[in-house]
Amino acid sequence: MFVLIFLAGVLLGHAYLWWRLVRQTTGQGRLRRAMTLVLVLMLAALMATFLGARLGLESWVAWPGYLWIAVMFYLVVILVVLEIPRAVVGAFLRRERAREPVAVPALSAPASDPVVEPAPASVEAADRGEPASPDRRLLLARTVAVVAGVGAAGTVGYGVTTALGDPVVERVGVTLPKLDQRLSGLRFAVVSDIHLGPLTGIGHTERIVRMINGLEADVVAIVGDLVDGSVARLGPLAQPLKHLESRYGAFFVTGNHEYFDPAGPGEWIEELGELGVRSLRNERVEIRHQGAVLDLAGVNDVGGASAGEPPDFAKALGGRDTSRSSVLLAHQPIQVTEAARHGVDLQLSGHTHGGQIAPFNLVVGLQQPVVSGLARFGDTQVYVTRGAGFWGPPVRVGAPPEITLVELRS
Repeated sequence: MFVLIFLAGVLLGHAYLWWRLVRQTTGQGRLRRAMTLVLVLMLAALMATFLGARLGLESWVAWPGYLWIAVMFYLVVILVVLEIPRAVVGAFLRRERAREPVAVPALSAPASDPVVEPAPASVEAADRGEPASPDRRLLLARTVAVVAGVGAAGTVGYGVTTALGDPVVERVGVTLPKLDQRLSGLRFAVVSDIHLGPLTGIGHTERIVRMINGLEADVVAIVGDLVDGSVARLGPLAQPLKHLESRYGAFFVTGNHEYFDPAGPGEWIEELGELGVRSLRNERVEIRHQGAVLDLAGVNDVGGASAGEPPDFAKALGGRDTSRSSVLLAHQPIQVTEAARHGVDLQLSGHTHGGQIAPFNLVVGLQQPVVSGLARFGDTQVYVTRGAGFWGPPVRVGAPPEITLVELRS
């Protein structure tokens, strides 16, 4: 269903762009044919990017395909927004054309001495909503096209710079009512949605590890969507994770992307274990700090159900001492509903990317209870990080990449 909706959206988007940027800005001839060909080639690059992941071609088609997705998206958004002012200006031009006087010969005057009278035909045309003169119509279409093109290019350029730059370090204090005072000040470095892939390179991982180590956290929590491919393809990109530093270790829970591989996340779980990152698969561990104990649990992503590995809150949280505070690692914010039923004090999640490309944050909010930041659901709090990487286009607009330092307070 997702693939069908995506394909329909892409085809409709390209048809709309051809109508507004090619059909209405050019006449019949070479220029129109050339612009049409460019649009077709960009559509082909976009399709090849998504097919390339399965065919092994993604590395050389990914950049043009993914960048065009972002440019296409913002072209469509800007052009749609401009439809209203475009219609207003078009109506104004039609009225101006209707009011322009035309020379018509009077019956009683010589043909060489015209009398100026209003042109009823022009007024009737304006009343019927017919367009302004061809020259004005073409000028309006080209002006709108230039504004949309400059706006889309500028927005995507800014978004690429943001996505490929250093993540923002967000420092968040979370007060847990029943937290043992001896645990107050315990710090979690939280990172999600690293999305190791053909566009990131090993430098992406090295930078994230360097920034996490600089926070000197007690616990490192990687809450899903670490990779977009197999160990065979992306294993070398994960190697810097073995240099993660923290007092009580680094922990990982699966995200939905870990289940995109038909083989499941097993190979990556094993690989991470060799790198010193422990995976919590519907289980929990005790974090002992200054003589007090905190329950740290992790559940599989909801996408694991299709692979026979659904999240199991009862297994991860059942039978524990409920007088102790608990922190749950769960990839998707929507899992907080079940977490609240099991008395979790704090859930750490990712998945949303904060929307990644505005205004997608509005769409994400329809699916997830929290897009980013800290929220409360009954006695359970959830913090949703925007993620340190990107998925699809290497673009982030309105949602810069993030690494979070969460400090627990009593």
